[in-house]
Amino acid sequence: MLPLTLAELAADVSGTLHDGSSDTLVTGLVTFDSRHVELGSLFVALAGARVDGHDFADQAIEAGAVAVLAARPLGVPAIVVSDVQAAYGRLAKALVRRLPGLGVVGITGSVGKTTTKDLVGQVLSQFGPTTAPPGNRNSEVGMPENVSRLTPDARFLVLEMGARHVGDIAYLTSVVRPQVGVVLSVGTAHLGEFGSREAIAQAKGELVESLPADGTAVLNADDPMVAAMAARTVARVVTFGRSPQATVRAEDVSVDAAGRPAFTLVTPHGTARVSLRLHGEHLVSNALATAAAALHFTDDLPLVAQALNDAEPVSQGRMQVSENPAGVTVINDAYNASPVSVIAALKSLQTIAAGRRMVVVLGQMNELGDTSADDHIEVGRAVGKLRPALLITVGNEDAVRLGAATAEAGVAVVHAADKDAAAELVAQHVRPGEVVLFKASNAVGLMPVADDLAAGVSR
Repeated sequence: MLPLTLAELAADVSGTLHDGSSDTLVTGLVTFDSRHVELGSLFVALAGARVDGHDFADQAIEAGAVAVLAARPLGVPAIVVSDVQAAYGRLAKALVRRLPGLGVVGITGSVGKTTTKDLVGQVLSQFGPTTAPPGNRNSEVGMPENVSRLTPDARFLVLEMGARHVGDIAYLTSVVRPQVGVVLSVGTAHLGEFGSREAIAQAKGELVESLPADGTAVLNADDPMVAAMAARTVARVVTFGRSPQATVRAEDVSVDAAGRPAFTLVTPHGTARVSLRLHGEHLVSNALATAAAALHFTDDLPLVAQALNDAEPVSQGRMQVSENPAGVTVINDAYNASPVSVIAALKSLQTIAAGRRMVVVLGQMNELGDTSADDHIEVGRAVGKLRPALLITVGNEDAVRLGAATAEAGVAVVHAADKDAAAELVAQHVRPGEVVLFKASNAVGLMPVADDLAAGVSR
């Protein structure tokens, strides 16, 4: 956090200070989650459908917050505003404004945002102090929290920008306007909210519409709906992908026995060989997007390539591969799931297993709308073609449909109603030397099950 007084922050958000000293410094995270409060924090009292942050003000102060951003006086130091959410956005905008010359990269897409954000953060950190917080807080409340992680010496800020409705990304870019906008894909994630892929494309394209004329729109040449967004921006357009027409592309792609891809990175600045430490051939696309974004700020291709070579997994539950004390290889890709990402993970599983016994643990994929049943059946058939020793399905009727489609191929399938039942089945069926993939929508809760297996912990 940039050290700012309560008086300065009150002026930034057009608020009034109550019960506090104007010269008190805020030096910690500005957060709406009382569990994240640290010494010197400003706690943002958002009122939600189920809980009201104002009820946690005393708890936040006890945890180390120096004040609360609130809609009313609370008897503790508070900056009072008429609209807490709007003030939170104004605060984030003010923080960026206090760092002239800050390079901002915004990233959106139906899949791969977090991995790409982590890669861009690691690459840009070779060129200067970079803020690219782990995880995926990419909403109207999560993004301002990440902006508050800026330090006085920051040169780059890398942000995910998520959307559940048309207009969401337009709002986020009004809070923090990027110089570089990366659009990865238009898929079926959140199709239930949007109603159509065309509506998803409309929402994702709001990012490139926000870019300045001297900015760069980084667009996936392999996704026609993304490539078409070139017409929606005044910024320079750079495409990435496996397509021979892509500005930044991959040639001579190979995958090693651990599922780690290598390729020749071809750019207008020359070529370089990249060997990722990350697992999954599908991550080549993320690496290409990263290189394209970084080359807006530098022409040092060798350093960009070396930074990609050195990049490590950052955020949990995204193609984390480990071996537990019993010799079980665990692929934890359980943070979220869509049909495309599940099929990509299955391909990586097959490579990593290299003939060893495979167990697949799949929960339902949420928010797919009217195509949900068919999408689960399609994924189930893909699992059947892989022919693992066992499929454990977890969750609702769609997960059951997925399992039934897999069983038609002669694969053994068992179903768990929830994550606790899944943990019991994993403990019962998984043996040393096997390879286990965990994949599901985050609400299914498989990440701790995968983490326990990776650590050798039995529930």
